[in-house]
Amino acid sequence: MGRVGLSTDRLVRAGAELADEVGFDQVTVSALARRFDVKVASLYSHVKNSDDLSTRIALLALEELADRGDLALAGRAGKDALTALADVYRDYAREHPGRYAAAQLRLDPEAAAASAGPRHARMTRAILRGYDLTEPDQTHAVRLLGSVFHGYVSLELGGGFSHSAPDTQETWTRILDALDALLRNWPPKT
Repeated sequence: MGRVGLSTDRLVRAGAELADEVGFDQVTVSALARRFDVKVASLYSHVKNSDDLSTRIALLALEELADRGDLALAGRAGKDALTALADVYRDYAREHPGRYAAAQLRLDPEAAAASAGPRHARMTRAILRGYDLTEPDQTHAVRLLGSVFHGYVSLELGGGFSHSAPDTQETWTRILDALDALLRNWPPKT
């Protein structure tokens, strides 16, 4: 091996850093080998291939997001909890755009079940308990929140709001106010 000290964890973290620098779709085993100035073959004892590396980066990102969510939600309820979790996703995406993109990777069912993905769903459902939603409305609301958070963050990261006023923070705050009002007044099934 060209460099002592390479490990799967070190490679995955370096891959996550590379994703933040150049974009998740640009991260390959070859690109990582260039970063460490080693031959590609020397990395295959740590990762199977670029797909394996991508999956591992996605799992890392999901874990980091879930850890931040757990910390942000501690002791919060209602709109305060909703805002805290929404801000976790937005802040993480701004700080780590490549990792955030990795967190959207479609995982195979086994990897998804073992990932921090279920923690994300539990956190969102915990917030929704404060709004007294029952099934199937709770599932509808989980999907709504995920769609709004991801949609807004993706558009903002892509520069979709940079050309006009008001400030994106003002819009984000208004969106969270509107979501809170909607969740408190969830429409009955007709």
